[in-house]
Amino acid sequence: MSSSHNVTLQAEKRTNMTHGDLRKLRQSGRVPGVIYGSQIGSQQLHVDEKELLKVARTGRTEFFQLKLEGGETLPALIKDIQKTKGLVAHVDFQHVSKNKPIRVSIPVHFHGTAAGTKEGGILQTLITELEVEGLPDDLPAGIEVDVTNLGVGDKLTVTDVSIPQGITLHVPEDTLLASIVVPRGAEVDEEAEAEAGGEGEAAPEASKEEAPEE
Repeated sequence: MSSSHNVTLQAEKRTNMTHGDLRKLRQSGRVPGVIYGSQIGSQQLHVDEKELLKVARTGRTEFFQLKLEGGETLPALIKDIQKTKGLVAHVDFQHVSKNKPIRVSIPVHFHGTAAGTKEGGILQTLITELEVEGLPDDLPAGIEVDVTNLGVGDKLTVTDVSIPQGITLHVPEDTLLASIVVPRGAEVDEEAEAEAGGEGEAAPEASKEEAPEE
């Protein structure tokens, strides 16, 4: 979890630019952005696109060091990355204090082979991120969810997941994460078999009632 804390992303300050200036900046491989926080206000900057994408792998949930031109280094998180036509157009950084809890959305990682899938069921994952709050050093890179024991018809909610100590979830306790469902075609087949079985059982009773009395 601490691997990103020592990562440094270089940034250069910028002044307000026209659309043409921003376009040239992006064409040169730079991404315009801003870093903001209660202690520093808002500062305009730009960073290298390739270096940003490397940090973005974990920088949404693990803070890193954003080194501004002039020597100032700030612990930060990636708050938002905006894209246009698949290309990175702008990035928002959030300045964080190690002693102040912050709220972020962290990814949910599902692993294991659900038992129900071996019986014809299909694993449906309904949540990809969870909103949590905690001190920057305590924030996990993701929430690990084991689906191995899920059988057909089983459901997995937030209350079934282990959350690291010091972390608070900001989602309802009954939030559904995953379930094992039966394919629609299989449901129809089961209903047809049940109906056929019911008709077969009723047939002997009908013939007995129609038999002539002696």
